[in-house]
Amino acid sequence: MKHYSYLIVGGGMAADAAVRGIREEDSDGPIAILAEELHPPYRRPPLSKELWMEHLSLAEIHCNTASEHVDIFTGRTVRSVNREEKTVYDQDQQYSYDKLLLATGGSPKTLPFSVADRAVYYRTLDDFCAVKKIAEMTERIAVVGGSFIGCEMAAALLSVGKKVTMIFPEEAPFRQIFPEALSIGLLRLFEQEGAEMIAGVKLSDLHCDSEHCRLVLENGQNLNVGAVVIGVGIEPNIGLAESAGLKTGDGIDVNRHLQTSDPDIYAAGDVACFYNPALNRMLRVEHEDHALQSGKTAGKNMAGKMLKYDHLPFFYSNLLGTGCEAVGVLDSSLQIEGIWQGVREKGVWAYLENRRVCGVLMWNLSGKTDLARALIAEPDPLNDNELKLRLGSFMV
Repeated sequence: MKHYSYLIVGGGMAADAAVRGIREEDSDGPIAILAEELHPPYRRPPLSKELWMEHLSLAEIHCNTASEHVDIFTGRTVRSVNREEKTVYDQDQQYSYDKLLLATGGSPKTLPFSVADRAVYYRTLDDFCAVKKIAEMTERIAVVGGSFIGCEMAAALLSVGKKVTMIFPEEAPFRQIFPEALSIGLLRLFEQEGAEMIAGVKLSDLHCDSEHCRLVLENGQNLNVGAVVIGVGIEPNIGLAESAGLKTGDGIDVNRHLQTSDPDIYAAGDVACFYNPALNRMLRVEHEDHALQSGKTAGKNMAGKMLKYDHLPFFYSNLLGTGCEAVGVLDSSLQIEGIWQGVREKGVWAYLENRRVCGVLMWNLSGKTDLARALIAEPDPLNDNELKLRLGSFMV
């Protein structure tokens, strides 16, 4: 059994950030990463963006975590954590720790039927390689899902000349989080770029062989395509934490220092459910900025610091020559007020609860996230004129 001062379960961006946070405080303490994937830590966002446009190579997305003098064990599925003995077991090895980080991320939500061969739930580097290979052999690809992964993959496939059909149950892309006008604008933009958009319809069955896929829709329509990419969200991987008796809910619950209900076990990244003081609520965020910031903070705290994780993460997307950045809570059922010049132009929206801003969406605007955080931090409700002035400052 090997002993490590710092043991990290999970091999994503949060794990890499944690290693770097530890090394800022402790240059010598033994660190190990137990990664379920067969790859060392890499950046996940390029899988649906830059890699398809060939703006990055596969080598460039890797985090080079090994340079921080850390043992990285890939292909390891951790089975259990013994909190009393401070040990971790994978499929055939045992490890002991002083401090443990759970950066277990999430797994793709699945549809209620089996998939195989040319249908891929899209999340990992291996998924990218599989879809890239299939795309080289087929022209027509269906994308199931109308939020971040679905829209980004549809845009990426369009950019490399594929015929894309998008299928999603909402009336327009991102409809659960974007203002209606923007969602409809995106629908029209995808259509202009050549995508077939099948909105307001669910997939009821899927049959694939080695060459084709047949999709059966709830409206009775049948589609024949060369491949299917499925991106309908993720579920946080909390099973290990649950079996260890840690407090869980929508993720692994952590305190302001990213400690779980066991003070020697931390959680960070997609799986962590944390309190944000600016919003006065618990959050679970599935985006890069949070993975990096929470991972680094957890690492520093594992090495002896007691830093509060008060960061309000931002997230972003790039679609067909347009892009967005957002901070806070985006929910289309909230009151939304904004300024918009069109889907190819600039826009900004505030999401309101009792006239207080809880989220900001910025369209074709960059470098405004601190401005958004300041608006969310406003302690008092804003009247119409005040809000209009504050949103106008984003457009300058």
